[in-house]
Amino acid sequence: MSGVGSSQQQQQKQHIHSTDMPSGSSSAPLLQTPPGKRIALPVRVEPKVFFANERTFLSWLNFTVLLGSLAIGLLNFGDRIGRISAAVFTFVAVAVMIYALFTFHWRADRIRKRQPGPYDDRFGPTALCVFIVSAIMINFGLRLFGDKGGF
Repeated sequence: MSGVGSSQQQQQKQHIHSTDMPSGSSSAPLLQTPPGKRIALPVRVEPKVFFANERTFLSWLNFTVLLGSLAIGLLNFGDRIGRISAAVFTFVAVAVMIYALFTFHWRADRIRKRQPGPYDDRFGPTALCVFIVSAIMINFGLRLFGDKGGF
């Protein structure tokens, strides 16, 4: 008799200390797929993504309007060097406006089609800084060395 009771106790201990999960476990996947096959699930795009894209576009346009205002001020109240600098700043403002419009439509199209991926802008801010510094250096160089040939 003692042999039967001890085997039941061993089975209970083995069951309690077992590392195998029971078949009705909550960690089992809900949908079984064959190996190598992927399931396409629709990507949910929240409305805030559309608004963030629009907000970024308006921020870029705000900056270009500010830059265009600087160009108009140089054009109206400047001399020959001021007009050259105004043309450079106007070119930079228009180029940034076109770039912002292109980026806005590119992002909106990807969001509308629910394409995954980063929507960040890696090159725009860097290019903008390079253009602005170049325009300021042209203005500074023309002011220093333009009419007089030196200081």
